[in-house]
Amino acid sequence: MKLHELLKNIKPLQVAGDSEVEITGVNIDSRRIAKGHLFVAMRGTQVDGHKFIGKAIDQGAVAVLCEEMPDQLCEGVTYIQVDSTEDAVGRVATVFYGEPSKKLKLVGVTGTNGKTTIATLLYNMFRKMGHRCGLLSTVCNYIEDEAIAADHTTPDPIELNALLARMVEAGCEYAFMECSSHAIAQKRIGGLKFAGGIFTNLTRDHLDYHKTFENYRNAKKAFFDGLPKSAFAITNADDKNGMVMVQNCKAQVKTYSIRQMADFRARILECHFEGMYLEIDGQEVGVQFIGKFNVSNLLAVYGAARMLGKDAKDILVTMSTLHSVSGRLDPVRSPEGYTAIVDYAHTPDALANVLNAIHEVLNKKGHVITVCGAGGNRDKGKRPLMAQEAVRQSDKVIITSDNPRFEDPQDIINDMLAGLNAQQRKNVLAITDRKEAIRTACMMAEKGDVILVAGKGHENYQEIKGVKHHFDDKEVLRDIFNNQ
Repeated sequence: MKLHELLKNIKPLQVAGDSEVEITGVNIDSRRIAKGHLFVAMRGTQVDGHKFIGKAIDQGAVAVLCEEMPDQLCEGVTYIQVDSTEDAVGRVATVFYGEPSKKLKLVGVTGTNGKTTIATLLYNMFRKMGHRCGLLSTVCNYIEDEAIAADHTTPDPIELNALLARMVEAGCEYAFMECSSHAIAQKRIGGLKFAGGIFTNLTRDHLDYHKTFENYRNAKKAFFDGLPKSAFAITNADDKNGMVMVQNCKAQVKTYSIRQMADFRARILECHFEGMYLEIDGQEVGVQFIGKFNVSNLLAVYGAARMLGKDAKDILVTMSTLHSVSGRLDPVRSPEGYTAIVDYAHTPDALANVLNAIHEVLNKKGHVITVCGAGGNRDKGKRPLMAQEAVRQSDKVIITSDNPRFEDPQDIINDMLAGLNAQQRKNVLAITDRKEAIRTACMMAEKGDVILVAGKGHENYQEIKGVKHHFDDKEVLRDIFNNQ
């Protein structure tokens, strides 16, 4: 593709060199540059890509997209200066890969909690309905049956467009995608055309990056501000920020709720650990999920499917066959008669939702033992809140290590304990070793009790001092059960 074609959706401040040069690839990582590539110099949170322009040219780059022109320009290399490479890279990448988001129906899901569940359930539902689909999620990316490891909730713009192009090539009609606040703020989804967007909820998270809750909220809102008139926007009317998200939205707005009047409504008829009976828009359906927050997730799935043209009865029939996402309210049965539940809950709100769901089923007929921690090098402000939420809804709490990353695990535990008063600490143990913490919870549990192991969910590693060590909560539980 000629360079000038690649630049059709951006407005350069200046172009120095030949805009007719042939571009064979686009990359933001100088180490991946090959002959004929365009190198995009990004100002990242850790390093500035402008420092690697020389290396990219040595690797074979024939063009450089940058915010600041180098002091010396290399002969035979074209330089394109723009106000923001962060803003331009997505627009360039989508053109290079043939604007794949225009060739399928792309639905984005954003919010603090529920993104993975909703995107994955939509992917599974539409495949069961006979459609070829792609999925971009925290757990794993999929092109039909092909699994592609996910390093981030939302990939960088180049990888993202490459994946969407592969989906188009594989004949996918739909793609369902988690849109993280980081990805929206960093313009990773720039240049994409969305058929629809879904808002789940908004609670405290990622303030280490966004600094304020308002910045975090505005990052989510920017996604809906950018939806085209041809798209739909489905928002959670039960969340106080639900209608804020769609204030300036040009798309067709629909609401969902389990508490008030909305376009899509549901109520719980019966609840068991095996699932629930619901009434959705006046029709009964049995689902293999528990918890009010999952009713909200299912309503979002139902609403999106309706907006994508599916029949209500067909949606509910398919919904009844769907299973929970790995690591989300994932039960492991003990031979001793108690239940352990593994869940990814790593925010105060998510922890509250999961514990609420457990209590809805237990109905005061068993005890709840919660094992939880908090991640290192992340928002420290939520640590005491996590401990408070765990204590509020548990009979016993064991605070332990999560992914300490580069922090001392004991410092993180101390931050969590600081949120508790002397009375609350009487029902709390602090055990740094996560395996021992889980083992202790199992020793404390009796028939009919529930152990919640929160924070890691689908993750099969524990990150310590920059190294990922294999650690799977479900594997640990099964090993303990087998040796009881």
